[in-house]
Amino acid sequence: MVKAYAAHQAGAKLEPFEYEPGELGEELVEIEVEYCGICHSDLSMLDNEWGMTQYPFVPGHEVVGKVAAIGSRVKKHKVGDRVGLGWYSNSCMACEWCLGGDQNLCLTAEGTIVGRPGGFADRVRAHWTWATAIPEAVDPTKAGPLFCGGITVFNPIIQLGIKSTDKVGVIGIGGLGHMAIRFLHAWGCEVTAFSGSPDKEQEARDLGADHFVNSRDPEAIAAVKNSYDFILSTANANLDWDAYIAALRPKGKLHFVGVTPNPVSSQVFPLIAGQKSITASPLGSPTTTAKMIEFCAQHGIEPVVEMFDFAQINEAIDHLRSGKARYRIVLKH
Repeated sequence: MVKAYAAHQAGAKLEPFEYEPGELGEELVEIEVEYCGICHSDLSMLDNEWGMTQYPFVPGHEVVGKVAAIGSRVKKHKVGDRVGLGWYSNSCMACEWCLGGDQNLCLTAEGTIVGRPGGFADRVRAHWTWATAIPEAVDPTKAGPLFCGGITVFNPIIQLGIKSTDKVGVIGIGGLGHMAIRFLHAWGCEVTAFSGSPDKEQEARDLGADHFVNSRDPEAIAAVKNSYDFILSTANANLDWDAYIAALRPKGKLHFVGVTPNPVSSQVFPLIAGQKSITASPLGSPTTTAKMIEFCAQHGIEPVVEMFDFAQINEAIDHLRSGKARYRIVLKH
């Protein structure tokens, strides 16, 4: 019997909940949860913002724990290994995307908290390919957010072939943005942080930003015209996208990992004239996730986290919902 925390209707408090997981599948691993991050996607699912939540709903998709049991056809992990699990817990392994190494683009990929119970529990299951080994050099107490927020901002670095000589910008210094700054700084890039909170400038520089631009100041953005090879938007806000496109160098890319409230619009001529692009990406494949964790181990990269006990789960959710989290929240057993 798995002991978990579940909500029984949209927006409800999480309450102790038990369920019988059934027989462990041949290619599945069962993870004994040690830590689990709380992500804004957990809130969106809890509130059924996307219209696909099934109740009782067990959130949690930034899992760190040890493999407690393995199916008979698991090829990679053994009992006792420490692993991480993110948004995806399975994919078909047969479509062109899975066979091409882009399992995160599988049209039937299984979400860890979509139609099945997630990691706000003592145990959670996943296909072995989606459980990523965590090196000893990575602090397990802080690793959970890497498997959602971390891979979300690391994936475009790989997908777009960002070079260490590139000049890059990061819009938003929050749960995603602060990790993006750390990754891009360690990658060797010259990094500019864009934020509407001028009081975050020193914090952005401490994270690794070389420059800071007040995104609420049109003149400040205009002053960096034709400056960047890559701008990563982590913000959930409607901004003057033409101004950011103007800030790109020829062949530059404005890349979205944050969801804007309204559709993104821009003038087409500047895109054509500078051969510029607007792009976006989801979380990464198992291979890219493994590369990210190894990169973190090599460079000592970790998210900034606040810790709560699982018994404080509703307090932690309220803390995130109020916008007070700095910058990610992790629950511990």
